[in-house]
Amino acid sequence: MTFVIVLLLLLALLYTGIPMFSGMFLFSGAVLLYFFGNVGTLGEFVFEKLNVYLLVAIPLFMLMAHFMVRGKVVDDLYDTAHTLVRHLPGGLGIATVFACAVFAAISGSSVATALTVGKVAIPQMLRYNYDRLGAYGVVAGGGTLGILIPPSAPMVLYGFVSDTSIGALFMAGVVPGLLLAAIFAVYCMVTEGRRERRLGPAYVRPARASGPEMGTALRRSFWALTLPPFVLLGIYFGVFTATEAAGTGALWALLIAAVIYKTLGWRDLWAGAQEAARTTAMLFMIIIGAALFGYMLTKLRIPQELVELVVRHDIGKYPFLIAMMALIFVLGLVLESISIILITTPIVLPVLKALGIEPVWYGVLLTINLELALISPPVAMNLVVIKSITGAPLKDIDRAAIPYMVMMGLFMLLIIAVPGIATWLPGTMFGQ
Repeated sequence: MTFVIVLLLLLALLYTGIPMFSGMFLFSGAVLLYFFGNVGTLGEFVFEKLNVYLLVAIPLFMLMAHFMVRGKVVDDLYDTAHTLVRHLPGGLGIATVFACAVFAAISGSSVATALTVGKVAIPQMLRYNYDRLGAYGVVAGGGTLGILIPPSAPMVLYGFVSDTSIGALFMAGVVPGLLLAAIFAVYCMVTEGRRERRLGPAYVRPARASGPEMGTALRRSFWALTLPPFVLLGIYFGVFTATEAAGTGALWALLIAAVIYKTLGWRDLWAGAQEAARTTAMLFMIIIGAALFGYMLTKLRIPQELVELVVRHDIGKYPFLIAMMALIFVLGLVLESISIILITTPIVLPVLKALGIEPVWYGVLLTINLELALISPPVAMNLVVIKSITGAPLKDIDRAAIPYMVMMGLFMLLIIAVPGIATWLPGTMFGQ
């Protein structure tokens, strides 16, 4: 009951419009002051929480993404995918999913993926008479792959808060991310194939690209396609840690954009560094607020009481996981991803340990649920991005996202039923 009251009070405070960092910091400080008469040595506490080598990965992964985007290295991704698969039923949708998957492995951001790919893909799909709602839906769904296919900023935050290996989390996201992308692609083939049969001769499918066209497209995107395997294989084989992968990935992205493509100038370099610094500062402030919130919860013994409740009622791990996923989905309707990770993780960690739930497995389920939040109204960032691109009514975009919400919900249940989908690849990593 204490947890429910604390959560409702915090949500009420955040809904006043106060910045999240300030809300969590002030709320936690006020609760500590009220119940314990002091807030301890906050300066030392903040320094200790931020003085962590792992957090260096956040600005470096952001730098990597900004170098590739500002250097226009990723601009050819959709064109390449379109050239390779445009002749298939739903080929434009498949190309969009493919471009989203690759860009996700570069940017680590779902909103950036939906915005960057959507600006290119949606006009192209509409030009070829692709179903309008289908075009909106595939960008909304494909864009969510940004935080599941590594590198992923939410996974870094979850790993930091839960003290879970970032490398293992990244590897755990690869198979589910690719499998979910494949499910989206098959859905595009099936739905657009039905539409083609229904329209008959009125439906015009783009012609198959020639061999030279495909070869030219692949050569154009070759260097952009080298970055994801460079980072992921380095982590997988133990060549470098996640933080070192972020540094080497940022350097490789810089070399590709500035030396090979010659499209990244000094002004772009400086602007990318500034943007990465601003975003990092914002995230670090939120981390401070969340750390204090977790400390406050521990002082109030809320995690311990939750564990005792689970043990007393003999709740198994599967009912607990389903209940948590339902709660996180509800929170996702009103909060954004970072808030959900930092508010819920300190509370559930002791329960995960008590029930023998692998934190990496839970991390993948959490990430898929956060993806679902990105296309679930009313706080659905990917849908707002699509509206900004197209100017379409939000109700149409919401309707277009429903099939992808259903697919992601069923996929989450599949991961609960078959945890090996998420845990197999991390288990084969070098040194595991």
